[in-house]
Amino acid sequence: MKRLVLVSGTSNYKLSKSISEFLDVPLVNPQVVKFANGEIYCCIEKNVRGADVFVIQSTCSNVNDTLMELLIMIDALKRASAQSITAVIPHYGYSRQDRKVSPRTPISAKLVADLLTVAGATRVVTMDLHAGQIQGFFNIPFDNIYSSPVILKYIMNEMLTENTVCVSPDTGGVERVRHYAKKLGRDIAMIDKRRMAPNVARAMNIVGDVKGKDVIIIDDMIDTAGTLIEAAKALKNAGAEAIHACATHAVFSPPAFERISTCSELTSVIVTDTIPLSVEFQQLAKVKVLTTAEILAKAIHRTFNDDSVSSLFL
Repeated sequence: MKRLVLVSGTSNYKLSKSISEFLDVPLVNPQVVKFANGEIYCCIEKNVRGADVFVIQSTCSNVNDTLMELLIMIDALKRASAQSITAVIPHYGYSRQDRKVSPRTPISAKLVADLLTVAGATRVVTMDLHAGQIQGFFNIPFDNIYSSPVILKYIMNEMLTENTVCVSPDTGGVERVRHYAKKLGRDIAMIDKRRMAPNVARAMNIVGDVKGKDVIIIDDMIDTAGTLIEAAKALKNAGAEAIHACATHAVFSPPAFERISTCSELTSVIVTDTIPLSVEFQQLAKVKVLTTAEILAKAIHRTFNDDSVSSLFL
């Protein structure tokens, strides 16, 4: 008889608990200890022999610690004779390093894929992967689930107006924004961005009509918020009215808090709970968090039952 086991890492306990409640399956919290020298120790305090195990862990701040913790949990489960081990990674760390951008640089997203596979993962489920080609780095089944149903529902209920325009902050996000615009029945615009250095970008030109419009900037993640603030200022200078931002992954590395909290051009910032927010962001009124627990719970349930998850890809 098949048996479903949910294991929570330390980075996403609140999200893991919500998924557990949706599935009505008890959540296993492994004993995770960090030694004085930084080594991580893990003990799975539940029998998982022959079980289909789903490990929920975002590789977020501190990325290296959470990634290593995930690998060690997977190894522990493999050695405990789990039937299958699915790594549910709401936010896939190192996803921006998906290609060589200059000579003698790594493809770290591929390295992470190899690490997960060698550790013992038999399947990976993630959300809004930064670069779709990362799926090809794996020789095991890989499901990239989208948060768009959650974000679209909120936009339709809370933000949509007759003159709303969907905006891509760069050329790479046009396909994503086109998907949102089609669902919302609205036009799109794009910002021509130049990246001067890692985490340093400058908005140059706006392609499309935003004058007198309420705009929604749509992206997959917000890191230091440099791109977002540059985009908001460029849109305001072009005559935009209310400016909202929507993103799946709230990476929010410093100085994101200072930039977002002091940016008068931004009306609101909508993110999901793939990465838990710091206390300061939880108290910031313009930031709204949507939960992805139901979508991830459906993906886990369908995977466990060998059902199709393709409807969750759109």
